[in-house]
Amino acid sequence: MIALLGNLCRDVFPDRPPATGGGPYHGARALQRLGVPARIVTRCAAEDRDELLPPLVHLGTPVRFVPGTATASCAIDNDGDVRRMRLEAIGDSWAPGDLPDLPTAVRWVHVAPLARSDFPAGTLAALARRYRVSYDAQGLVRVPEVGPLRLDADFDRGLLRHISILKVAEEEAAVLGDLTELGIPEVVLTQGSLGSTVISGGHREHIPAHALDADPTGAGDAFATAYVVGRNAGFTPAGAARRATAVVASLLAE
Repeated sequence: MIALLGNLCRDVFPDRPPATGGGPYHGARALQRLGVPARIVTRCAAEDRDELLPPLVHLGTPVRFVPGTATASCAIDNDGDVRRMRLEAIGDSWAPGDLPDLPTAVRWVHVAPLARSDFPAGTLAALARRYRVSYDAQGLVRVPEVGPLRLDADFDRGLLRHISILKVAEEEAAVLGDLTELGIPEVVLTQGSLGSTVISGGHREHIPAHALDADPTGAGDAFATAYVVGRNAGFTPAGAARRATAVVASLLAE
């Protein structure tokens, strides 16, 4: 079993009403498609719970809500594989004491930060003592400040030793540089409609995808979640990436 941790987000679009977003929501869409047991732990400001939590709960994976004091918000404008984003508000930072107990069957935890401040090194260390940790590189390079999204590599390098799998988007990889020098056993580079590249054990393998004319919001979160489910089930890294690619394609085709 896997667990998924992260802040909920209020996603704001230029052409439709705001919607629930963030890694827990989009990852839950993948979990619903896969039909596997899992757990989700998420948070937002208590006053926003009734707006943002029900769409996540409706997807069917059991959810543990941790009351927070701040709600993340992102303004998103997609044009194919090109995305313009503005951080409208920063969500809560998770301390080790914010982590609830998980079922004993949980082996992997996928951590889905929206900004660098979401999960400090001490919190990842607490998770890594009990679970294998998958992490989204947004939590390394996204500067936690309101305004146009800004990326840099000024992150706590102590985070890296707690991560078993790192999911990296192309724009994040451009900031991080040589991904093999991070010292992480398994890295998955997502490349939008071009597919993904798995880097593990000194080998690189490209997994192709087909371009779809659909809103890609949340595709990376869905991919990362499906990938970890595959690895937990015993798939090879390349096999898990192929399965995750198929899951994302099915979600985008809805």
